[in-house]
Amino acid sequence: MISVEIVSEEKNWSKKIKNKDFFFRSICKSFPKKYGFLNKRLSLTLLLSNNKKIKILNKKFRNKNKPTDILSFPAESKIKIKKKLYLGDIIISYNFMNKPKDQTIDLFKNKVVKTFIHGFLHLLGFDHIKLSDYKKMLKEENKIYKSVIKKIN
Repeated sequence: MISVEIVSEEKNWSKKIKNKDFFFRSICKSFPKKYGFLNKRLSLTLLLSNNKKIKILNKKFRNKNKPTDILSFPAESKIKIKKKLYLGDIIISYNFMNKPKDQTIDLFKNKVVKTFIHGFLHLLGFDHIKLSDYKKMLKEENKIYKSVIKKIN
């Protein structure tokens, strides 16, 4: 089972997702068995942020002086799933999720789901530096996304 500690520093998130705890818990519960970790106690922290704050973190930790949609910081470089494990931190920028500004709430939420899954896979050790790794990660991301969207929509 995966638990998500949510911290929100951008008030606009509440306009789009009323019950953030329920929303992200539902995503994790909808993961395919392979990523559900039903007999484990995995946790992560999710910071719901904005472009201004994520740009600062991106500069500090990745030396990229620009905002981005998501940052992931795995707690361990080599993941070995134990009975109880803290996976790390994910930061998502509201500004990236809210483009275009006139999109529907459902489209906004679907983008958040896809982005969250992407960050979650980074915490598990996936990356997309090489093309082969990108294809592998994208395949897993799409598999999880299809499972989640079917169950939460």
